[in-house]
Amino acid sequence: MMIHEITALAGAHKKRKRIGRGESSGHGKTSGRGTKGSGARAGGGPAFGSEGGNLPLYRRLPKRGFNNNYFAQKFSVVNVHDLNRFFQDGQTVDSAALISARLIRDEKLPVKILGDGQLSRKLHVVAGKFSKQAEKKITDAGGSTKTLELDRNKDKVNPKTGRFRPRHAESEKKA
Repeated sequence: MMIHEITALAGAHKKRKRIGRGESSGHGKTSGRGTKGSGARAGGGPAFGSEGGNLPLYRRLPKRGFNNNYFAQKFSVVNVHDLNRFFQDGQTVDSAALISARLIRDEKLPVKILGDGQLSRKLHVVAGKFSKQAEKKITDAGGSTKTLELDRNKDKVNPKTGRFRPRHAESEKKA
């Protein structure tokens, strides 16, 4: 055995520091947290992003850009191959049927049918939106599609006020 082989093994398995195990260990009583103050308390310490009196970085930098999150229409997405797996020939597929098949969670969001996969069953599908591929596959299989009218203002909120007032409601008040 050579000296370089011994030193390579020496630091390979470092023992963890066992704090709070008596005064003579050197890490007893306050367990290396000092005395009093928020750092000594459980769950204590400065808040995330806090710089101890300095203006935090996220407040020093300017707000830039646009976030489409407030305005984008969100959908519950279902693919054509899921319809093929869970529904029988001639069945009507709507949001209630999709919930019972556990393909969507609830009726809060409108349903969009996408064209991934194959469809070999004749289905009557009622949804908020269809992709061109999905609509083609459903009609080619002998089924039918019905598009529901979407309430585009349903979930839209003004980010500053937290409220949404549609334009047509404002114009009705003025008239």
